[in-house]
Amino acid sequence: MRFSIVAAAVCLGLAPVAGGLAAAPPAQLADVPAVMPATAKPSPAPATAPSSDAAAKHAKRTACLKDAKTKKLVGADKTSFLKSCIAAH
Repeated sequence: MRFSIVAAAVCLGLAPVAGGLAAAPPAQLADVPAVMPATAKPSPAPATAPSSDAAAKHAKRTACLKDAKTKKLVGADKTSFLKSCIAAH
């Protein structure tokens, strides 16, 4: 009980400080250039292979989980079935 009273008092005491920080306008960054220099190269696009690989792996696992559920497998039987099923797909 005492801790909650102290915590509430601290939060209420810090509320005006937090409100003052939130109300302050953002500082202008004068030393940051608005446009990238011409010598800067654009970053290459990320490879899409990992996402499609992850999607395929997820689809395999989901299909195998559905099969295990229909067969009502549990425990070690389910684990070994999933390993063999995912490897077979």
